[in-house]
Amino acid sequence: MSTRQYVSAEYLRKNVVGYMGEQSEDTFKRMMERDKNELRELGIPVETGRNPLAGDEGYRIKPEHYALADITLERDEAAAVAAAAAVWHEPEVAVVSQTAVLKLRAAGVEVVAPDELGVTQAGGGRSMGSEGAIRALISAIDDAQAVTFTHRSTKGRAARHLEPWGVVSNRGRWYVVGHDLHRAATRIFRISRVENVEPSGDPGAVHVPADADLNALVEASVTAAGDDTGPTATVWLAQDRAHGLRRMARSVEPGELAGEAGDIAEIDVRSRTGVVRAVLAAGTDAVVLAPDDLRATVITELDRLAGTSGGTR
Repeated sequence: MSTRQYVSAEYLRKNVVGYMGEQSEDTFKRMMERDKNELRELGIPVETGRNPLAGDEGYRIKPEHYALADITLERDEAAAVAAAAAVWHEPEVAVVSQTAVLKLRAAGVEVVAPDELGVTQAGGGRSMGSEGAIRALISAIDDAQAVTFTHRSTKGRAARHLEPWGVVSNRGRWYVVGHDLHRAATRIFRISRVENVEPSGDPGAVHVPADADLNALVEASVTAAGDDTGPTATVWLAQDRAHGLRRMARSVEPGELAGEAGDIAEIDVRSRTGVVRAVLAAGTDAVVLAPDDLRATVITELDRLAGTSGGTR
């Protein structure tokens, strides 16, 4: 995809892993034909042609024929994507998503961290809520139908009756927004605290206000609840590396660590687990300098991952 000219079969044989063996010419040609057919079956348009000057036959993939156009989702399509994301934490799906991310990173594509996507995989510190609760809420939203559910809070459990307007991701957590029929007011509930969701009333009875900005409502609620405050972590980042942590930082200034050039990032710890996971994902490209308890947590996790009983970072 990166070339403007047709790439010859001989070039591919010398430069593509899998073709570099000692196979015969006939074996190589069969492999090439098999791979071209497989790519085309996947919808990847492999073109065959000749270069004007060299005259030899070759192959290419035009990015404009393969790249996706801008994607816009209808309401029901967005709900389907949300439902799919909700099950990414299941082991069999997590393996596929992790493999895809690895392939993208190997190709030099900077992939958004799971926390920024609002998707948590198996063993993650943030709970998106049960798959059943998410499915039931999305189904009710699609049917414009009210729901009842049990909401868990620091005050205990309480029954709620909600006309759901939408499901929104914010800072790695998922929320349902709607009109609380008991309190006659707009309310926002974190889905990880919602259980026993049941449809209530007639389908088509819920009407979402035309001026309702669900993302803005959730952002304001999260900020007012104090999720925006917390300690600040100081993290050294290798030069031009650890882009996920750089996106999380409120400031980044040049700074060395043990003589190695890099940057010192100041990161608001809105989610301790999220910061720890981001540091671990960065490997040797990130070192927590402060606070001491966060640094200790990272070291403990590194030791656990390495299967050792000690060590420093």
